[in-house]
Amino acid sequence: MTTPAAAQVLDNCAEPVRPLARAVFDELHRVFPRAVITADADSIGFGTGPGYKHLVFTVLPASRHVTIGFARGTELPDPAGLLTGSGKVHRHVKIHTEADLRRPELADLFAAALDRFAASPQRDTPS
Repeated sequence: MTTPAAAQVLDNCAEPVRPLARAVFDELHRVFPRAVITADADSIGFGTGPGYKHLVFTVLPASRHVTIGFARGTELPDPAGLLTGSGKVHRHVKIHTEADLRRPELADLFAAALDRFAASPQRDTPS
């Protein structure tokens, strides 16, 4: 289930990437069904509650790919080296095809992110 604001982000992204953006949204909703979904002009957040401090994932459609952001991604195990970014806290993965989205290593990152938030005493349980 999507929110009207999230639906608008998906509807407004460039046509070539729109189906991929929807697939990314659907996959994150599948792995995190109880997420609180928020959206702004060009991105969608999946969190344990409203606001930045509860954020777990972000979805940011671009013209030729979809970026999945991982809040506190620097804390995640990433033996496959999928996570990129140079920030102090967050990391991301760029999804170019639905095959990228189906990589088992990405599923492992999703699970690790959800496990980390579930174990964190200052955050709500994500599942």
